[in-house]
Amino acid sequence: MNQPISITAISSISPLGFNKKIIWNNYKSKSHFFSQKDGAFVAELPLEAKKEIDKLRHSNHKYKQLDDSVLFGIFSAREAIKEAGWKSSDNFGINIGSSRGATGLFEKYFESFLDKTKAETLSSPTTTLGNISSWIAHDLQTKGPEVSHSITCSTALHAILNGIAWLNSGMCDKFLVGGSEAPLTPFTIAQMQALKIYARKNDEFPCRALDFKKIENTMILSEAAATACLEIGKTENALAIIEGVGYGTELLEHNASLSTNADCFQRSMTMALGDTNADEIDIIVTHTPGTIKGDLAEYNAIKKIFCNKIPSLTTNKIQVGHSLGASGLLSIEMAILMLNHQTFIDIPYLEQSHPKKISRIMINAVGFGGNAVSIILSK
Repeated sequence: MNQPISITAISSISPLGFNKKIIWNNYKSKSHFFSQKDGAFVAELPLEAKKEIDKLRHSNHKYKQLDDSVLFGIFSAREAIKEAGWKSSDNFGINIGSSRGATGLFEKYFESFLDKTKAETLSSPTTTLGNISSWIAHDLQTKGPEVSHSITCSTALHAILNGIAWLNSGMCDKFLVGGSEAPLTPFTIAQMQALKIYARKNDEFPCRALDFKKIENTMILSEAAATACLEIGKTENALAIIEGVGYGTELLEHNASLSTNADCFQRSMTMALGDTNADEIDIIVTHTPGTIKGDLAEYNAIKKIFCNKIPSLTTNKIQVGHSLGASGLLSIEMAILMLNHQTFIDIPYLEQSHPKKISRIMINAVGFGGNAVSIILSK
């Protein structure tokens, strides 16, 4: 890190809700927020959140044609810049990514094309990945740079890397980063089921992320968006300070899995630590999607880097599932809440020691293809 970066605001809309107090209470409840849709487990926005998105959709006639992934992003972005006190004239940068983009809209338009052999007028650009950041910039009326990208499930944390690079370059002094995902469509769920990684059992915890004794895969898809405001240096209103960042990519052996010891995570965690002593990390918010191989590979990597003193491990996926490109920012939000409340959200079925203090938290994310990112936050 050239210099510390402050997170001056963070906002999300997810199965946990969109109000920080409610989100925190839901974390502490240890309850999961899964339901079943067409026979498959999903994590949907709660009714109040859906009403907010519907209100947004009908607030502007142009917004009626936008995909949920765009609307989730707009909603989250509005709340974040309001909290940070940013103005449109600040011309801040925007990088809101997505693993899949306008999934629901694309499926709808493609189904229509198969039926009519003719594309709908607005089928492009409303289904392009760049649609998310473009519409957020339009909604916020800012003229700074705007970028969208997909690096599958590590998309949101890669957005943080991009934002920091822009800030360090001097080309921007503020950057809005995050991810948005609306993947609860029949085809997307069917794709995950085809990979045989999707949850099937209606247990107390249908997604058993960080359960290293499970004998079947338990990943569950979730819809969500989360955005954070980044500013250079240690600001007075900082919710958390980014102390370290790291990334790593490994060669593809299989496009949906990591190497046994997650080489990419070993690289990203080592880079993020830099000169920091590994013993100074109190908690790791893991990526662990609830799959047998994915969870174990990340754990093996953690053991390699942290040796005999493994930090306390946690994840929000046992409660809200996997929101793909948005998941990394939800994990950042979880970490910030734990830092500020000085309370560890544990995993009920994982035997481990709890941290006596919470000073530094590492957050991990990785996408299909082995694109890992690790971020270290402190207060």
